[in-house]
Amino acid sequence: MTSQQRIPIIVSGAYGRMGSAIIRLASERQDFEIVGLLERPERIKERPPMTIRGKEIPLVSDLKELHSPAGTVLIEFTTPAATRTHASLASQHNLKLVSGTTGLSDTDLAALHDAARTTAVLWASNMSLGVTVLTSLVEQLARRLQHFDIEIVEMHHRLKRDAPSGTALTLAQAAARGRALSFEEAARFGRKGMVGPRHAEEIGIHAVRGGDVVGDHTVIFAGEGERVEITHRAHSRDTFAAGALEAARFLADKSRGFYTMRDVLGL
Repeated sequence: MTSQQRIPIIVSGAYGRMGSAIIRLASERQDFEIVGLLERPERIKERPPMTIRGKEIPLVSDLKELHSPAGTVLIEFTTPAATRTHASLASQHNLKLVSGTTGLSDTDLAALHDAARTTAVLWASNMSLGVTVLTSLVEQLARRLQHFDIEIVEMHHRLKRDAPSGTALTLAQAAARGRALSFEEAARFGRKGMVGPRHAEEIGIHAVRGGDVVGDHTVIFAGEGERVEITHRAHSRDTFAAGALEAARFLADKSRGFYTMRDVLGL
């Protein structure tokens, strides 16, 4: 595959955990061409230039400094503030955007939807193909198992900033859709003290932090005399990086619109 046939990508947060995984996987594949890297100025000063396939890749702190070929996809797992900036710049410079940033507010999500009016945007709280299928299953089970109580437990490494995880929220929202409930009214974030009996329409969401856990999510459907538990465990960030690259491939022939990983899998 020639460089003209490869999908051009820019990776933001190049020296972060997710950025590094995306760069490594993309550089091992023949269907992607890394045309630029973004990082904070202080991190750029600390690191040597990056060379891929014998070519030094431009590393900058300002997206406007990069030359982006037609069809370039910006991939970012950053912070809500950075995501808002990337959404605006992607729209202005005709870049497609894949975002896996979590902890987004309604305002942040609105910025992504605004960008999707002029370019192709894909956002997911979890880029894992397995979690994408799990989300669909949770919605179906919530609809079928109407009298089962739903609880969601997630665990991540000690350094994760947001809680509960974006994935746990996505799973809870899927359960709420399956039950035709308002997520805002059904969600119960942990329990403490004399809370009284559990209400049938509650969806419990619980966060655990510790060690170097990449990401565990368990959805519990607890009924009378039986219980269904579905667990997804991510053993490596490569899982999310591979999903992000699949998302970029999905956007290759899209000109505008807002998409999720469910669109990638046709769910």
